[in-house]
Amino acid sequence: MSTHVDDVVDYDEAIATYDPVMGLEVHVELNTNTKMFCGCATGFGAEPNTQVCPVCLGLPGALPVVNEKGVESAIRIGLALNCEIAQWCRFARKNYFYPDMPKNFQTSQYDEPIAFNGYLDVELEDGTVFRVEIERAHMEEDTGKALHVGGSTGRIQGAEYSLIDYNRAGIPLIEIVTKPITGAGERAPEIAKAYVSTLRDLIKALGVSDVRMEQGSMRCDANVSLMPKGADKFGTRTETKNVNSLRSVERAVRYEISRHAAVLNSGGSILQETRHWHEDTAVTTSGRPKSDAEDYRYFPEPDLVPVAPTRESVEQLRTTLPEPPAQRRKRLQKDWGYSDLEMRDVLNAGAVELIEETVAAGASPAAARKWWTGDLARRANNEGKAVSDFGVTPVHIAELDSMIKAGRLNDSMARQVMEGVIAGEGSPTQVADARGLELVQDDSALEAAVDKVIEANPDVAQKVRDGKVQAAGALIGQVMKEMRGQADAAKARELIISKLS
Repeated sequence: MSTHVDDVVDYDEAIATYDPVMGLEVHVELNTNTKMFCGCATGFGAEPNTQVCPVCLGLPGALPVVNEKGVESAIRIGLALNCEIAQWCRFARKNYFYPDMPKNFQTSQYDEPIAFNGYLDVELEDGTVFRVEIERAHMEEDTGKALHVGGSTGRIQGAEYSLIDYNRAGIPLIEIVTKPITGAGERAPEIAKAYVSTLRDLIKALGVSDVRMEQGSMRCDANVSLMPKGADKFGTRTETKNVNSLRSVERAVRYEISRHAAVLNSGGSILQETRHWHEDTAVTTSGRPKSDAEDYRYFPEPDLVPVAPTRESVEQLRTTLPEPPAQRRKRLQKDWGYSDLEMRDVLNAGAVELIEETVAAGASPAAARKWWTGDLARRANNEGKAVSDFGVTPVHIAELDSMIKAGRLNDSMARQVMEGVIAGEGSPTQVADARGLELVQDDSALEAAVDKVIEANPDVAQKVRDGKVQAAGALIGQVMKEMRGQADAAKARELIISKLS
């Protein structure tokens, strides 16, 4: 692998001279309980080589059997991508030698995919909708995983030895391949990121994969080529492999456009090859020359019968499709009365489902958003956790909201209660009871505190009398202190202003 750092030109300069063409191949690991062609478990993180059998180890005489759930998931993905579903299709053997391929071929689909000719409409941040045409979505199996030990990079160069874990070999994969994406212009990197993001949301909504890019259950290979402005023949492409975050998809496409332009500007030609993306340095480096389909010597898999879903079964699966995520978001935003900015915060915090459940449990949309995208999100961010890691549930938030609405707690008490819930002290009511947190409902006690504070702060009181109502804030703070935080701030404000007006 090359460690040479390539020349790049300024992105805007590249776009002024060339039109980018992209092709995105996304691999999605299905969350079936067993592998695609055998009964082995598929759980992530098991001890190496404990989820294997003669079939997925490619031992002589072992015969594969197709996972019915895997086929159904593939059809549902195809339908959600507006694809046609094949009435008859076959598996093929894709032959290539790799140490993590126990059979020396991958069972895949070649010229007869289960789903083809679809599209996905992708909404960009400014509301522009870009249609990405889908070439195909086909079924295949994942490979094992090589672990290179002893080097500094985790790659084979410099490693002392390599280990192979075959647990992942045979896990069902769906590969979704776009048609060449043209006309994206300067927005190509942004469109690539938005497409993968929209696809991830859609597949998550289908419930067929956990689409955790950081665990490799969704990976993107980004093909990029450039053609001079006005040309109609595509340039030579490179394929950046296994990009595993949305941000990296955008950055890898952007980098490759700048790198291709530098090569072409200098009179060089692009080598058709795979490339590796480096997260730390934000560059790609050369992998291996890229094979074309004929080099894989595809032929029909003789050990598996063709897949021939009936029209009735396909239409039945169509009835199981969820509301498209983009449509659902618009509906929820309208129901909740959120502004575009508020909804964006909710999406960035990954809190749509949490808020939906919290509102269903009885909280107001405003309170649900405040807790999930405010205090909890900040805390999760600071501690490098997910908001779901704190043991706080939608029911807890709804209970807390009802305690505030009922006048039992003010905002600062509610925060203390939340601390207790996170610390495992029980439900909000249990925490408030145990910590003795309750607003003083005795109006005479509040009035006495207000009188005392007005008397002690004549200058501030005079400002309020003179019409500077915002000066009341300082008095409210003093009243809260006097009442040890157990007063209703709104009530205190009313009382101060009525006494001083």
